[in-house]
Amino acid sequence: LNFLFLIFGNMPVFDAVCSAMSTAGTGGFGIRNDSFASFSPYIQNVTTVFMILFAVNFSCYYLLLLGQFKAVFKDEELRVFLGIILGAIVLIAVNIRGLYSSWEEAIRHSAFQVGTLVSSTGFASTDFDLWPSFSKSILMCIMVVGACAGSTGGGLKVARLMLILKSLRRNIGQTLNPRKVQVIKNNDAVVSEKVLDNTNAYLAAYITILFVSFALVSLDNFSVTSNFTAVLSCFNNMGPGLEAVGPTCNYGGYSVFSKLVLCLDMLLGRLEIFPILVLFSRSTWKR
Repeated sequence: LNFLFLIFGNMPVFDAVCSAMSTAGTGGFGIRNDSFASFSPYIQNVTTVFMILFAVNFSCYYLLLLGQFKAVFKDEELRVFLGIILGAIVLIAVNIRGLYSSWEEAIRHSAFQVGTLVSSTGFASTDFDLWPSFSKSILMCIMVVGACAGSTGGGLKVARLMLILKSLRRNIGQTLNPRKVQVIKNNDAVVSEKVLDNTNAYLAAYITILFVSFALVSLDNFSVTSNFTAVLSCFNNMGPGLEAVGPTCNYGGYSVFSKLVLCLDMLLGRLEIFPILVLFSRSTWKR
């Protein structure tokens, strides 16, 4: 469907095949040096829609095929995911309105950049490194959140974020009422304590690796913003960062050591951290 919509927008067949494949796998490589900046607004809008569609949990599409439409609309993760996207688009569009000639253009670029980073696709329709700090801060936040579980996207995942926030709320409640027993539910199903423990362990590993990598990459003496967003982007499989690794730049200036660190971050993020940690665990090789 993505390919057909791109063809309908007069995109060459080869371009459409590559763009659709990259969008479907949230791979991030455009076939042009400016990514999607020189394509028509129609193609940019089509790509925005499909980037978001590929960031949705594929279980939702399975439920749609079974005709269980109510189950899809009641899915908590999907509703939170769409809410994050809508909120980010509105806030950024209002913030960058003065940089563009019309509301349509501001909303289009805002939606494209939100879609590309929340889905970890990594395309660009404009140089968002020139946007105000508020907009760039929002983009950094959604880079961390990432896509839904069970999608082709990267990031922390919306499902984990929901469990972390629900655990936080429960812990605050139990601090006020120590005898209160409260379970955490997701889509009306009780989430086991083992799943919550694994989620908290994942968050701890995520933060530890993020800051260790940031410290190691900082040896190259780039700016704090460049180094942090480079690690953040690679760890969450996004592609572009800010400043020296912004949408119009690349990672070529980093040393071999930093590139190896970023390569490891990309693998850790794509494989959900634990498989790589197990691979390098001493007990794995002892057995």
